[in-house]
Amino acid sequence: MGRYTIRFLLAAIKNAEIDKRGSLDSAEEISLLQRQARRQRESIEQFRAGGRNDLAEREEAQLAILNRYLPAELSDLEVEELARQVVTDVGASAMNDMARVMPVLIERAGGRADGKRLSLAVKKVLNPA
Repeated sequence: MGRYTIRFLLAAIKNAEIDKRGSLDSAEEISLLQRQARRQRESIEQFRAGGRNDLAEREEAQLAILNRYLPAELSDLEVEELARQVVTDVGASAMNDMARVMPVLIERAGGRADGKRLSLAVKKVLNPA
């Protein structure tokens, strides 16, 4: 399982380099790995919903290998604190400021949290209930 996963990831990186017509930098490689991890999480959900636990378990094993090469995820508390800091830094005060906050937050998160988690944290900070 591990060799297959690594081989697949190396092929994906090589294909991206061919598409780019040059080498990927570290940020591009991490972004590619994150996209693949997101696809695998989606596959796991679909397989579980379809009652295909055998396929879901295979995807989970591959995801576990992939996660070894990704930066450590930020905790929910860290994501929220980072969102608060960015909201303050850009002077955001309402939901319509989200478009100014997100690019800065994504950059500061540095691939350690997916866009969905970041977006939810910004919404929570800008619209406390």
